[in-house]
Amino acid sequence: MNERLKALANSRPVHHLKRHWLTLAFVGGFISDFLLLNQVDSLFDNFVLLFYVLLAMVSIIALYAGAAGRLSEKLTPYFRAYSPVVMQYALGGLMSGMLIFYGRSSSFVDSWPFLLIIAGIIYLNETVHDRSSRLVLTLSMFFIGLFSYVILVIPTFTGYMGAWVFVGSGLLALLIMYGFLRALAIVIPNFIALQMRAVVFVIGTIFAVLNFLYFLNIIPPIPLSIKDIGVYHSVVRFENGDYQLKYEKGAWWEFWKRSDDVFHPGPGDNVFCFTRVFTPTRLNTEIYHRFEYYDQEKGWVTHARVHYPIFGGRNDGYRGYSQIGNFHDGVWRCTVETARGQVLAREKFEIDSTVPVDELVTRVD
Repeated sequence: MNERLKALANSRPVHHLKRHWLTLAFVGGFISDFLLLNQVDSLFDNFVLLFYVLLAMVSIIALYAGAAGRLSEKLTPYFRAYSPVVMQYALGGLMSGMLIFYGRSSSFVDSWPFLLIIAGIIYLNETVHDRSSRLVLTLSMFFIGLFSYVILVIPTFTGYMGAWVFVGSGLLALLIMYGFLRALAIVIPNFIALQMRAVVFVIGTIFAVLNFLYFLNIIPPIPLSIKDIGVYHSVVRFENGDYQLKYEKGAWWEFWKRSDDVFHPGPGDNVFCFTRVFTPTRLNTEIYHRFEYYDQEKGWVTHARVHYPIFGGRNDGYRGYSQIGNFHDGVWRCTVETARGQVLAREKFEIDSTVPVDELVTRVD
């Protein structure tokens, strides 16, 4: 039985699959996470992500325990054959879960460097095969996933977000990583000792880069996420809590149109920006609407920055709006951002007063 298992583990098809396990796990994990993961404050969703973290820890230790011969002869072939599969699945699931939540939390244009890091990890997993480099890469992948998870879950369940919460969450992730490395050093002390400088350097660099990206407002404002954004001719809130939104009727083929991408103002009209922002139940904070117009010489110029409080607990997102009345023709955009300037979403539109306003359509949100 053991000989058959060894032969299977060393066979060409299995060896070929090993080179693509993370990619396959990432794709499979993305599909399953996309179907299963819904809200950052859901106990089930957080259980799934925590399961990935713990499974990654156990499988990494099991993998190197088997490779170092620290297990019995009966167990060693099983751990060598299956631990890499479990580890790649856990890391792939954790990465895809982070990609889903962080992707929902901001526009790709504003958070692409952070998302590119995850894509880079997938590429490196396909190309790095040296044993020492694999250890450093595996620990790097795990730390990025762990860091991303901790800075997501702490604001979600404490109800606080901001620079100090982010830094504190990052230090907690670093502490957990230190404990994990100590446990791994018990299993493979000599190998860890030889690679410790490289591991510390890479982990420290990742920690510094992620903090750098945060203070540059590149990391999305987790755990907030945008549900809807649009520009309208009118926004009215009814006593029952519903919002009445009015926008210009599109062409017959624009069946998807739900707001104004070209705003034709009438006499006395204001421009309204309406948003729905999902906020975890325990988190109450403020968001800002920044209205900007494009100047050929200066670029994007801030016209107004309006803020209002948002409260958690509504599955479809907290609804709110802002408006401006002093505007001119040209290209504009409404940016939804945090107090620190982290961008959740942007809606670009054009104001053209040379064309009369068309028939208005009403929808209720």
